[in-house]
This record gives sequence, structure tokens and C-alpha cells, in this order.
Amino acid sequence: MANVRHILGLSGGKDSAALAVLMHEKVPEMEYFFCDTHKELQETYEFLDRLKARLGIQITYLSAERGFDHWLDVYGGVLPSTRMRWCTKQLKIAPLERFIGEDEAISYVGIRADEDRVGYVSTKPNIKAVFPFKELGYGIKDVTRLLEEKGIGLPSYYRWRSRSGCYFCFYQRKIEWVRLAEEHPDLFAKAVEYEQSHEDGRRFTWSADETLLEIIARKDEIKAEHAVAEARRLKVRNQTNAPLAQVLSGLFDDEEDPGCISCHV
Repeated sequence: MANVRHILGLSGGKDSAALAVLMHEKVPEMEYFFCDTHKELQETYEFLDRLKARLGIQITYLSAERGFDHWLDVYGGVLPSTRMRWCTKQLKIAPLERFIGEDEAISYVGIRADEDRVGYVSTKPNIKAVFPFKELGYGIKDVTRLLEEKGIGLPSYYRWRSRSGCYFCFYQRKIEWVRLAEEHPDLFAKAVEYEQSHEDGRRFTWSADETLLEIIARKDEIKAEHAVAEARRLKVRNQTNAPLAQVLSGLFDDEEDPGCISCHV
């Protein structure tokens, strides 16, 4: 298998970063990549820089030949959603498969053993996906341990957000949209502009049932509901001594979908 490439995609999240920690000495020839949509949070880039510095690795930043706004126009102004994930297809999968080409490749995916989901598996026969965490039985505690042992820690956006991915990711919960407005009002304003950019009367929203302006209009209600959930999670943590990373993820479990694995591992 001398000609086989070993690749590991980084999302800017904790799991793929922990997998890089686990694999960087085991597979010295590993190629690390990040599919850059150019709609990322600055905190994501800062976390990747910390990962590079701590592990002494290089990361290849992959970009689509055409950016988000081009594809938004191609899809007739329809914003990506859980039912139409064209952003993942055009800005993540296409650049990755172009990067690999026809080379034989093993793709290392950071799905944990305590997760009931699967990662992106290419339909191309030259790309084989493997799941080291599942094979080792590693869960959230192991991910946190790996990152702490290397002095990397968690991405700073976990203070207010449960996922990596674009700042306008349609998988964001209501509370995360509220936090985006508080942490990055400029980015929230841009997300609002995408919703309001249709002069023909069509309405497309990032959240399935209301606009961002409607969400922010009831931010106090959303914060109050989230505070109740947060208190419940912290109580569980105190009773079970669960790791902080698990609690942070759990704060958002009551709402909507868990997210697109291509972006949020």
C-alpha cells in the first residue's frame, strides 16, 4: 500500500482535532485538510492554528472553485437547508474529491464510539473511510483527554456555540443564533441579508419556522428557555461527574438536528 494516501479532514471541531492528536505520530505521512467555505468563524481558524502549532503539522486548506454566493445564485437563491445541503456538496465534498483525484486514499473520520451516526463516505471506489475512535471504543471523555494532554483544549466558540461550520449554518439552534448576534453582530447581519435578498417576494430562511429577525425579537424568551435546559444539564454533570465537553454539547440537545457530519466532526 505504498502509494495509498492517508488523509484526515479537520472541521475545526473537537473530534477531528482529537483524531489528529491520536494519529499524527502513528501515521507520519498523514495529509490534513480543511474545506474552507470562506464563511467560517475567526475562532475556527484560530483553533486550527493552535492545532498546527501543538502538533507540528501542516494543513491544506481546500476551497471550491466557485464560492457560496455563486452557488446560491445557481440554486436560484434557495438557501441550503436540512433538505437541500448543497453547501456541503459544492463547498466540502467537491473540493475534497478534487484534492484526492483518482489516488487510492484512506480517509480517517472522527466519529466517536458513543455516537450513533456515520460520517461522509465517498461513493468513489478509490476512497476508503476508517473510524479509529469506533475501533478503539473512544468516546467524549477520550476526545477531551487527548486535547487536554496536548495543551490544545476546546475551540473557543464552544463557550457559546455547539458546532463548527459556517457562521450561518442552518443547523444552528435558536440560542446559537442569539449568541451569534451577540458575539458577531456583523456576521449575524450578513446572515439576515441572505434571508432578505429576494425582491420577487420569495422567502427563504436559515431556520425552518421563522426568520432571524423574528428569532432575535424574542431573544429573551429563547435565553430563558435555554437557561432552564442549562441548569438541568449542569445538575446532571454534578451528579455524574460528566466532562465539560459532554455537558456543553448536551446544552443544545433539546432542539432540532445534530448537524451535518461533513462539517461538524
